[in-house]
Amino acid sequence: MADHGFEVLYKILVIGNSGVGKTSVMMRYVDQQFKPSMLSTVGVDFKTKVILCKGQRIKLQIWDTAGHERFRTITGAFYRGAMGILLVYDITDSASFAETSQWLNNIKEKCAPEDDPVVFLVGNKCDLKDQRRVSTTDGEKLAKTYGILFAETSAAEYTNISETFAKLTEVIMDRDKLAASVSVAAQLGDEKKTDVHTLDDEDSVPQRRKSCCK
Repeated sequence: MADHGFEVLYKILVIGNSGVGKTSVMMRYVDQQFKPSMLSTVGVDFKTKVILCKGQRIKLQIWDTAGHERFRTITGAFYRGAMGILLVYDITDSASFAETSQWLNNIKEKCAPEDDPVVFLVGNKCDLKDQRRVSTTDGEKLAKTYGILFAETSAAEYTNISETFAKLTEVIMDRDKLAASVSVAAQLGDEKKTDVHTLDDEDSVPQRRKSCCK
């Protein structure tokens, strides 16, 4: 779908240790490309993709961040305004999975309270079954502990890539609609209270006039 004529813009952040395949996941989704060997991201990079979700044209602005420790102070500024975050680890690298807890803490520290992004834990490289070091069950348990979404993907084989982004978009959209409906209900409640107060004041006027004319 062409990258124009969208109705809503969602900022998506892709985070995780260096080498887990963050760039590959993004490029597979946006450009339908996969390169077995790829240079590590320096700082940040981003791509955009317009998709159709529940009848709306949504523009996803996907930010790929560097996983190296020395770049984390730079990439921290890009957490602000993120509506969705893909936290990626490598199922063949237990260390990358162990550090997801630290990444989750970073989300709490660096995201503004009003942002409250939808977080999706992603175990990448699930095609490398013989090299697996992190079980699917462990990934599911961690996601359940933190109350976040979970999926396993393979950028190499294009497994669960589009489905993961689609699910993330749907959840963001549903939450936005819920927040909007709550806001409208609150506004209507305030207006109703104002109307009742005004009517009470008007009703009290003739009563006061009657009393003073006795």
